[in-house]
Amino acid sequence: MKTADTARSDPDFAGLIVRCAPQGKIDVMVALIRPFPPRSRPKVTIAATGGGTLTFDARMAAAGATVLLPDEVSAFAAGKWQTAASLSVAVSEGDSEIRGVVALNGLREAYHSLLASCSQ
Repeated sequence: MKTADTARSDPDFAGLIVRCAPQGKIDVMVALIRPFPPRSRPKVTIAATGGGTLTFDARMAAAGATVLLPDEVSAFAAGKWQTAASLSVAVSEGDSEIRGVVALNGLREAYHSLLASCSQ
């Protein structure tokens, strides 16, 4: 887990989670303090320092406090994000939006360690 940069994030933004998923896959999730309703389908916009902004349709996990990003996002965690300094994240549901910034230092090492343990 990478915690939020509290100086540049909303109080309801906790950080980014990268975890093992079934079948040796990797899940990328956004952790929130204030949950959205469990059946919400928020839009998540992610901008990496040094390049590109992407928007994804996501779904809620863990009683609405965690936003599960689509499988394609794990490719960014495995590649481009490992050389980025930080991510800016915005989670929007209806008229509510939670924004945050996460520093990515150490992501490369953590990702490869996680990937090795997920495939066992």
